[in-house]
Amino acid sequence: MQTIERAITPRLLAALGDTPAVMLVGPRQAGKSTLVQGLAAGPHPAHYLSLDDLRTLDAAGRDPVGFIEDAEDPLVIDEIQRAPELLLPIKAAIDRDRRPGRFILTGSAQVMLLPKVSESLAGRIEVHTLWPFSQAEIEGVSGQIVELLLDGSSRPGVAPATPRRELIERIVRGGFPEAVAREPDRRDEWFAAYLTAIVQRDLRDLANIERLAEVPAVLASLASRVRAPLNKTEVSSSVGIPRTSLDRYLTLLEHVFLVRRLPAWHTSRVKQITKAPKLLLSDSALLAHLLRIDRRRLADDGSLLGAVLECFVGMELTKQISAARVRASLLHMRTATGAEIDFVIEGADGRVAGVEVKASATVRTEDFKHLATLRDRLGDERFVRGVVLYAGGERLPFGERLEAWPLATLWTAAGT
Repeated sequence: MQTIERAITPRLLAALGDTPAVMLVGPRQAGKSTLVQGLAAGPHPAHYLSLDDLRTLDAAGRDPVGFIEDAEDPLVIDEIQRAPELLLPIKAAIDRDRRPGRFILTGSAQVMLLPKVSESLAGRIEVHTLWPFSQAEIEGVSGQIVELLLDGSSRPGVAPATPRRELIERIVRGGFPEAVAREPDRRDEWFAAYLTAIVQRDLRDLANIERLAEVPAVLASLASRVRAPLNKTEVSSSVGIPRTSLDRYLTLLEHVFLVRRLPAWHTSRVKQITKAPKLLLSDSALLAHLLRIDRRRLADDGSLLGAVLECFVGMELTKQISAARVRASLLHMRTATGAEIDFVIEGADGRVAGVEVKASATVRTEDFKHLATLRDRLGDERFVRGVVLYAGGERLPFGERLEAWPLATLWTAAGT
């Protein structure tokens, strides 16, 4: 498989230019090692060490202070969550010498969420998240839909219609590099082995869980509810575990980036907004594997396709936000009366764009009903635009600041 340029690379290089340590986190097998090895061999020369190597891990555990003090500088440490005891010596090294770019760390678990780690490296480290390949990265283009959505004066470039067969293929291919490179009929085996490795290795390393065998059932139950706000009582009942156990499992699944919590957006201008988050699975092909669905079922079941497509688009937006030139947050909105907007993108300046997702090749005025309500409630200063992403190939106006855009806008070159 040819080398795919990662969209987040410019942000990493900028961070290495003014920050002593940079940490790249994300799901296992998302491409973190490949990316940092490329940086160390090219634009940011550094010595590379991986804690997946048992001898290196043993040396780090025996003498973490000496391990850091004796290592070449700059230094890349891959899979730092396997030896979190190295983080205090890294802090001490940075305090002695705050030159930028001294350390590049990667992690397949959220070690920065641990209080002692977060406190020790505060002000010394910048953290970035690398998700599996985006569709734009696979196509070799610069995905800029986030910038376009939050800039009311810009428009996307020409994008083709997406036939249902192509859309389904993109969904079941997902973005994990090894899965993308495999033959389609061999991907299920890869995902089965991937989940087993995470449960038996990463989760076991993070926490002492007596009943690890329950984790796949919890994950499958969450996967079947990706389109709705999270109902913990319903999930715990379906799996047959206490609510307290579910909370613990959910936190761990977030820590290893298998699920992503999508907070509820709220404002005083829209009443009775549900506060419950939604969950996204980190990869659409992983979601299809957990739901045990294939191309034929997605082609035959429009409702199922709609649910999986929503997760697919949510993760595409997540990936592009992680590399975007503008700071933005991805949220969802649902009111107690059932009014729902699939995704709300809010910029750091408070400006808002709403996004709805449709699997059909046509779009109707009623598809913009909730977007129009949000526009009218927020007014001109905050609401930039409302967009329905659909499978057609035309950009169509549906009222003031309301448009239909092709789904392919996610993976085609940006406009002006």
